Amino acid sequence: MTTFQGIPAGAFAFYAELEDNNNREWWLEHKDSYNTLVRDPVTALLAELEPRFGPGKVFRPNRDIRFSQDKSPYKTAQGAFAATQEGVGYYLQVSADGLLVGGGYHSHSPAQLVRFRKSVDASGTGEALRQIVDSVAAAGFAVEGEKLKTVPRGFDKAHPRAELLKHKSLSAGVELGQPDWVHTPEAAGKIAGMWDQLRPLVEWVGRHAAP
Repeated sequence: MTTFQGIPAGAFAFYAELEDNNNREWWLEHKDSYNTLVRDPVTALLAELEPRFGPGKVFRPNRDIRFSQDKSPYKTAQGAFAATQEGVGYYLQVSADGLLVGGGYHSHSPAQLVRFRKSVDASGTGEALRQIVDSVAAAGFAVEGEKLKTVPRGFDKAHPRAELLKHKSLSAGVELGQPDWVHTPEAAGKIAGMWDQLRPLVEWVGRHAAP
């Protein structure tokens, strides 16, 4: 197994070029570059982080264009996910914009959403989540997720955690660009530190809103 040496600058440059050449011919000509600059380093990074965060998955580069008006065949970012449960876990992404690090959950079923809202509504678990979200935001992460425009039916519009009740999914992430350390082995420790900051959010979701 390849030892993680950092994410090379060429990985970000690869996606900058792909944005202008998103076609099969260009991809086939540069597939070796994708493997060397992107897939292999990200795979090695996940392997190094696995003891602390569990096994990670590198997403496939092809887009699902069956139902999309955009027929560009390739994703313009490489995503990877270390799942603690289905749809719940830690995320990172490499693109022309740089590195993004995040965590939380994006997928949701009706039953999962019911559990999430009940836990947000309950004073103990709900206040715990509010404090986690406030702490994550204070650390510089953007709190995100699919949201309703209004408080869901059945809950008071003046609920003390109204904004959290609007969420159908909940995650937090930070866009880092290309800091000097990202090209070095030090990146593994830096990313692990950020995932540790997101661990309370991931664990709360795992206990109270997992599939």
